[in-house]
Amino acid sequence: MTRESRLQPQQLPHFFKYTDSQEFMERVRIGMPPLIICVACNGGIHGREANDALPETAEQIADSVGAAYDSGAAMVHIHARDPKDLTRGARDAEPWREVLRKVRERCPEIIINATTGGGFNSTMEERASSLDAGPEVASLNLAPDMSRFQLRERAAPLPNPRPALEVDECIPYTYGHIHELAAKMKQLQIKPELEIYHAGCAWVVRYLIENDLLQKPYWIQTVMGYQTGSFPTVGNVLGLLKELPEESLWLCSGLGPYQLPMTTLATLMGGHVRVGLEDNVYYARGEKAKSNAELVQRSVRIAHELNRPVATPAQARSMLGLTLKR
Repeated sequence: MTRESRLQPQQLPHFFKYTDSQEFMERVRIGMPPLIICVACNGGIHGREANDALPETAEQIADSVGAAYDSGAAMVHIHARDPKDLTRGARDAEPWREVLRKVRERCPEIIINATTGGGFNSTMEERASSLDAGPEVASLNLAPDMSRFQLRERAAPLPNPRPALEVDECIPYTYGHIHELAAKMKQLQIKPELEIYHAGCAWVVRYLIENDLLQKPYWIQTVMGYQTGSFPTVGNVLGLLKELPEESLWLCSGLGPYQLPMTTLATLMGGHVRVGLEDNVYYARGEKAKSNAELVQRSVRIAHELNRPVATPAQARSMLGLTLKR
């Protein structure tokens, strides 16, 4: 019997080697850490033309996030939009400040995780504008982002209508871009959420650690099923987890139909989950999700069936080493 096996669940560290058989069996026997549920409420690509429940304005975001928070989400990942053109990501910090203010008014305890991914037509400067609004956490992409997809027509009476579009682009994240974003996050005391799309991103994680740009515990998301990223399979998840540095907390997302199997796998393995309308506008095949809250509620049910408690914002903040920002 190891020293850890004699401890109570609340005394165990919240991170462990997710692919270590002995540690997994010990955690199953004693108890997994509370499940952090992050709701990715909207995204910077598709809007209400894809699902009418997807929030775009600051008021819509606050309402949708509030319901997800009431349902069990401890963290929200947000894409603010340009109030003059809701098909675009925010171009400066002011829309971000408005969104964060309204979300904090509605659910003051939730952890706010702002994107630096922006939208498909955002500049690097526009992508970084979220950091000046004061989130606790911010996403940090660790690889160039190449994708090709079609956006359906955005028809009136939706604001800012536009025809259907075919997008074919590559966002050129470089070591220099990533270093600059990580350095600004460190200066502003914002915790990076490291977005891993494939095994090559582990090189960038190592670079950031070697350059003293990250603080433990590391908050690392495996993004499964994204174009030019890893295929969303159990084998690929295990391969990515083997590359995580020690003292990492693992968050898992899956795009489209892969959201449910990937997040269920993470719940079973002791990781944490991201669900929401940014990644998946459907609840089941042919059935659109009614809200972000509906997707969070399903994650809560699965967690309880697998004997995992769901983390409150205070518990999640403690696990991540964060200080509440007002």
